[in-house]
Amino acid sequence: MLKDERQAYIIHEINLHNKVLSADLSVQLNVSEDTIRRDLNELAENGKVLKVYGGALSKSFQHPFQENEVYARDAKKQIAAKALKLIQNGMTVLAGGGTTMLELARIIPDTLQCTFFTISPLVALELAEHTNADVILIGGKLARNTNINIGSQVINQLSEIRVDLCLLGTNSISVEDGVTDSDWEVVQIKKAMLRCSQKIAILSIAEKLGTVQKMKVCSLNAIHYLVTDLKPNHPAIDGFARGVQVI
Repeated sequence: MLKDERQAYIIHEINLHNKVLSADLSVQLNVSEDTIRRDLNELAENGKVLKVYGGALSKSFQHPFQENEVYARDAKKQIAAKALKLIQNGMTVLAGGGTTMLELARIIPDTLQCTFFTISPLVALELAEHTNADVILIGGKLARNTNINIGSQVINQLSEIRVDLCLLGTNSISVEDGVTDSDWEVVQIKKAMLRCSQKIAILSIAEKLGTVQKMKVCSLNAIHYLVTDLKPNHPAIDGFARGVQVI
């Protein structure tokens, strides 16, 4: 594979999954980690990714307010509009982080009377800016690579609440492996979010359907709704539709 092709693959993986690890890319592309590190350094110097220890982050994920940097923004706006229909007056809603969740927070109408809990400072700020709903930020250690609060303090706070609906983004989702992620601490937070929620909606762009990461959050039958930018009758979601309601 030529360098340009290799770097295009790296950029796509970073945009799709928000971050990549050098070791994983080395295996996927069958090249040395030194080659991957040189690629990441070059991409970072050209302003295309954010280099971090052991890998790289998506610029859109690290700087979500730069709208021109958000990957698949039109698709994420479609997902946000669909997910909004799940929220009803009087609900208590728990929201995760990520750029799709930010798009949803931006379109919550001021007339909606809800209580929102969130682990994302960015989502909390957006909700507070655009709604009259009560917004409660669940605090803890801020993870710099995900912009969400993590750690035992967050898990303890989540154990003390019960919510009607949990809105959660995902790194990967498949029929066989369910919802998966690549960050151990994030997985623990997501599991705690699921435990305190009556209904769970996973928000995912179509490109993430059928992909798998190393760490499991939950099986597909643990969620109630899958919200994507595809139509419910699209062939790509046939397998998912057997276990959850696809929106």
